[in-house]
Formats: sequence, C-alpha cells, structure tokens
Amino acid sequence: GRPPISKFIMSSEGSVVYKTLGLPDAASVKETFATVKTLIAEKKAISVWSVANGGVAEGVFKMALGNRVGARLENISDEELFSPVYGAFVMELDGDEFPSNVRIIGETLTDFEIDCCGVKLDLAKLEEKWNGVLEPIFKQKTSYAPAPEAVKYNGGCELLLNRKSPKIAKPRVLIPVFPGTNCEYDTAAAFEKYGAESRIFVIKNLSAADIEESVGEFAKLIEQTQMIALPGGFSGGDEPEGSAKFINAFFRNPKIAENVENMLHKRDGLMIGICNGFQALIKLGLVPFGHIVELTADSPTLTYNEIGRHQSQLVYTKICTDKSPWLANCKVGDVHAIPISHGEGRFAASGEVLRKLIDNGQILTQYVDLKGNPTMDTMFNPNGSMCAVEGIISPDGRVLGKMGHTERLTEFVAKNVDGDKEQLLFKSGVEYFL
Repeated sequence: GRPPISKFIMSSEGSVVYKTLGLPDAASVKETFATVKTLIAEKKAISVWSVANGGVAEGVFKMALGNRVGARLENISDEELFSPVYGAFVMELDGDEFPSNVRIIGETLTDFEIDCCGVKLDLAKLEEKWNGVLEPIFKQKTSYAPAPEAVKYNGGCELLLNRKSPKIAKPRVLIPVFPGTNCEYDTAAAFEKYGAESRIFVIKNLSAADIEESVGEFAKLIEQTQMIALPGGFSGGDEPEGSAKFINAFFRNPKIAENVENMLHKRDGLMIGICNGFQALIKLGLVPFGHIVELTADSPTLTYNEIGRHQSQLVYTKICTDKSPWLANCKVGDVHAIPISHGEGRFAASGEVLRKLIDNGQILTQYVDLKGNPTMDTMFNPNGSMCAVEGIISPDGRVLGKMGHTERLTEFVAKNVDGDKEQLLFKSGVEYFL
C-alpha cells in the first residue's frame, strides 16, 4: 500500500561515534535513540531496523522483504553497507523534513528490487535463495494442489430477523479454562470491549472430586450465560491422535451437554471456539451439526498441518457466508489479516460432506492470497486445509469455529502488516443480545 518514492529509507548511523576499542560513544548513542524515539512518536517512522552484524544491507534487504517494497540506495559506500554499526538504525520515513543527524540513503520503490550503485537485484529471486538454504530441513512449501473453489453464500441470517428471547442489557459470556488453555484473557477482553460481561472459569482436574465439582459449577453457570467461548491453547499439550480430547470429554458430560443444548436452542444462545476451541467444537459435533453428537467416519475433522510442524504467522481470510449472528458486522467477501498459531489445523472432509457445507452456507472463511483468491499455497494456507477452509459454522449459525486468533489483534499488534485486522465477530455476538 505504499505509493512510489514517497517514503525514504534512511540511516542515522552518522551520529554514532566509535571509540578506539570499537565501542560506540554513549552520548552519541543516546542522541540517536532520542532521534528515533521522536520520529516514531511523530508517526514519521513507517518501519525501523536496528543495524547489527549484517550492516545496513541486511536491514534494507529484510525490511524490503517484510514490507514487500523495493529500494534505491544512493550515496553509501560498500564498506558502509556491509559493516556492523551497533547502535544505529535504518528507518523508512514519511515526510520531507527530518533532524540534522538523520542521513538520507535512498528511497522506496514499487518495483520489488534493490537498485544500488548501478546494480539491480531481483528481490523475489533473492528471497527464494535465502529461504532455500534451510528448505531441506524446515520446509516452507508442500506440494501444490489446484486452486480451490471460491465459496460465496448470501442467503442471509434468519436468526437476526427471528430472535425470540428478550434483549439483555449486558450479555454474559462463559470462558472455560482447561489445562493448556492460554487465550482466556485475550478472549475475555475481546468480548468486554463491546459491552459483554465475561466469566473465566478454571476447570479443576487434580482429582475425580475436582472434576465432578467443576462439572456441577460449570453446568449451573451455563444457565446464567448467553454465550460460551472456547479459547485457544494446547489442551493437554495437544494430545496424540487429536488435541482437545479433555475438553471434548468434559462437554459430553450429560449435565453440561443438556445445558449447552438448552442455551443454544431454547434460549437463543451462541457459542464460539477458536483454534483449540475449534478443535473441541469439531470433536463434539457442534460444528458442523449444531448439536453434541457422536461422530462417524464421515464427520469432518481437524488434523496435523500438511507441512508437518507448528505454524505461527498472519494469514488472510475471506468471509464466505452471512448465515450467522457472529457475522452481522461482516460482509461476504471481506478479507481480514488474522494471526494463526497451531500444529493441528488442517480441515479435512469427504467431497460429499464438503459440498453440503458449501451449499448450505456453512463455510465461514477461506485462506486467501494477496489477491483475495483461495489457495493451497502453504504461504497463505498454512495447514493445507481442504478447500482452504479456515472456519465453519453450524447449520443455523449459532455455533462458530475457526483456527485464526481474531481475539489477539488489538490496537498495537501487527501495526506494520497491511490489511484489515478488525474482524468484528465479538462485536456482532454481543450486539445480537442488545
């Protein structure tokens, strides 16, 4: 999203003075740090790199890759490019007027290349070579499959038009914490931002008596809540042959299963599960069936990432349906930048089941590339999910499950990543009851 030649790559290493032992002078370092702090505070700094052993060249290269821009460098020698300058910074700045100790060394380009001293370097080829060094050990790509179908459903959400229960001034959300859960506070904050009252409930499991007590208390709390949110984490350390098994067993307790059913289908309640919570919803059958049911060999599942390891990055996902109260503030076709962090997030289903989910508007989101197209490219579809599926919903849209951590994106997270990060699922869930 950067216009050509309007942002400058700059370096303040000129103000860092070195002593004879090769150590920077403290006063000059303080001056440099103060300058960088001021530029950031004034919002003139778009991106900043702390120069180290690889010198300015390393900083420019990695900043260009990370921000997908090119760079033209001028008035800088080979020695300055590749010498370590500890205490200095390379900054990408916006504007025309800068402090006197800031030195202009070039400008950004829309072409994905580095132009320096009459030499042009193709950044795409450099990136491929750079990544290729460790590709045999830590694979970045898996086998490519044809681009999947782009799913689009505009049937509308009947629940938004036919809600029967009275409005609630402060909807309550119940957030269970199991061994390994680590996103409960983020989840609570995401709901509270829009006016919900959150209750974090720790499931005790040190003894059979503890579990029985937790079951009883949790069942009662369900009767007082409008929403249940299953947060992300690594339940039981992501047990072999399927994570979230303990969560699954807990919710299949007859007391809890009955109250969940009543909340969803007699009191107009909603339920959401993210990452580990999505895994639990799948194993319970709440997605895609809308009820806690016994699974069969044909039931969809979430399994190990095709790449064979944990993936942690930001991805782009596209809204594919409007058939859920959770999506009242989203439109079909909206693309959001969402963080993911999982080792077992690959959605798998038979062709027949997948077709039914598509036709019924139950595909929530798909992983998409920079052009908004669903893809099997591991860079954008990090787990190799069939049909690039990132999330699904129940037939009526009350229950939503997804792998991406929508709750983790706050005002100051991933500021340097392009894309719309405000996926208003929690706002929609709360407003459904207001």
